[in-house]
Amino acid sequence: MTEFSGLGLIEPLLRAVAEEGYSTATPIQAGAIPLLLAGRDVLGLAQTGTGKTAAFTLPILQRLFQNKKRVAAKSPRVLILTPTRELALQIGDSFTTYGRHLPIRRTVIHGGVGQSPQVAAIARGVEVLIATPGRLLDLMAQNHVNLGGIEVFVLDEADRMLDMGFIRDVRKVVAVLPKERQTLLFSATMPDAVVELANSILTEAERIEVTPQSTTVERINQRVLFVDRADKRRLLADLLEDSAMARTIVFARTKHGADRIADHLKKAGITADAIHGDKSQSARVRALESFRNGELRALVATDIAARGIDIDGISHVINFDLPNEPESYVHRIGRTARAGTDGSAVSFCDHEEVGYLKDIEKTIRQPIPADTTHPYHAVEVAQIHASSKPPPRPKAPGSNRNQNNRNQQQARPAAAPKAAAKATQQPGKAPQKAGKPAGTPRPDAARNDQNRHDRRPAPHAVSHGNHGGNGSGKQAPRAAGTPGGNTPMRRKPSAA
Repeated sequence: MTEFSGLGLIEPLLRAVAEEGYSTATPIQAGAIPLLLAGRDVLGLAQTGTGKTAAFTLPILQRLFQNKKRVAAKSPRVLILTPTRELALQIGDSFTTYGRHLPIRRTVIHGGVGQSPQVAAIARGVEVLIATPGRLLDLMAQNHVNLGGIEVFVLDEADRMLDMGFIRDVRKVVAVLPKERQTLLFSATMPDAVVELANSILTEAERIEVTPQSTTVERINQRVLFVDRADKRRLLADLLEDSAMARTIVFARTKHGADRIADHLKKAGITADAIHGDKSQSARVRALESFRNGELRALVATDIAARGIDIDGISHVINFDLPNEPESYVHRIGRTARAGTDGSAVSFCDHEEVGYLKDIEKTIRQPIPADTTHPYHAVEVAQIHASSKPPPRPKAPGSNRNQNNRNQQQARPAAAPKAAAKATQQPGKAPQKAGKPAGTPRPDAARNDQNRHDRRPAPHAVSHGNHGGNGSGKQAPRAAGTPGGNTPMRRKPSAA
């Protein structure tokens, strides 16, 4: 065990750490802090809940204090790039907490809110800028931020950056940073894309890996409940009746699903709210604060919050939907068992999620114990999981719809001739124009068929007397609300 007092930190920082009730550093902190104080580039591999935010916050604060410079407007000295607004705000809180005895200015910029207060803060001058990629690039394009003076660059949750499609934005930011800088890259996993990114931005970096890649925290009690999809919401409400689940995060796969789960819990008398990307920033902050203060017993979230919520005292994590990426399971359940406490993770598994469960168990290198005592236990799902046969894979979203469209498109060519033949056999129909074989489509029919998915209105046919383009002797009807164009008005017969 390494004491903070033995890591070379200055007294104001040690005092702030002690005031937070910490005396012993975590493995990632003990490994990273001395290297960062020495000015080395660091590649840190650590799962959530291991204290990596303090691992880079403390040495950055010390560097800024010991190398004081005049704060220039629009030119921060430190840039920390994070994938989500929640994580950016929590890193900002960390700088406020540990830097309370130091005159270091910082600000957080992110989307979802107006930019004016953020622009004003940067214009006044800050040493530390914590940002999400989209808003940072936006302010850079407006010349509100100058990154030419960056001394330390931190890329946090690098693998999540890639998952959320921010890799191009990250490269745009890196391209304008000074080459002479200290760079820190932290990630929970190391897929090939992260390795390539690390090699391109780090210089002779020290690698710190405190736990095997994609393993779960040992203090978390894990269990899986096999259940039919139709019974999941009832099972969730039953579980949350247990008073031991005092502060629970429920993970859903989709935003719409998260909203429906939260509504179901509210109707069941359980205080709950949803948080996801479609919520406004004010609504997300309000939900997080209510959850942190204990006003909400359940917070229903999508994976955007899997690494953006840093709240102590989360008793349970429930995977209402199993993630399709095994690494996401590790990040989700890492929301509990933080700061040395124990925690529990409960996962629901329906018929189509058995494959996901097996992938998770393979990744974490251990089976997840099954709880078969609940009233909604699905025996068939449990049997599929126990079988050695490959489990069924869930269909991709929209696959049924796409298949139906393909079937309809394949059926249309065969149906068209039949419809044409039927039309020629029906009595009372106007005869076809001379020299035009029955069933032959109009000149514009092929064009309309080719462009049947085009929502734009088709051009109006030109009518000449009683020889309309519809072959019936009547003028083709004009689209409502569309000017007459080339179609002449027909005169009413005179009453005289």
